[in-house]
Amino acid sequence: MTYTELAVVATLASIALDVVVLRTRLVTRRVFWTSYAIVLAFQLAANGILTGTRIVRYGPGAILGSGGPTLLGDWHLVFAPVEDVLFGFALVLQTLAWWVFWGRRGIQRDPH
Repeated sequence: MTYTELAVVATLASIALDVVVLRTRLVTRRVFWTSYAIVLAFQLAANGILTGTRIVRYGPGAILGSGGPTLLGDWHLVFAPVEDVLFGFALVLQTLAWWVFWGRRGIQRDPH
């Protein structure tokens, strides 16, 4: 699988986990999207530094668009390839979905 395919699969699997499996339905809540916007801003800042200064480089065949850093366009958003944004979304969604799921079941409700 390519990086693009993995990013799409991870995103779809995370949404399915949230909505169907764990039934936390975070993607339907305004508070999730507000929180995600804050996380996304920091993700884009960090990713922009790493890819914009070419500390991290992508081969042109590994991602959509060219492998070179582009501020906007060419499948990049603030130097971040769209695949990185998708993976970041999947990671944040899964982390929060599991947190809510376990919290509803009383896991570590009282600190030890």
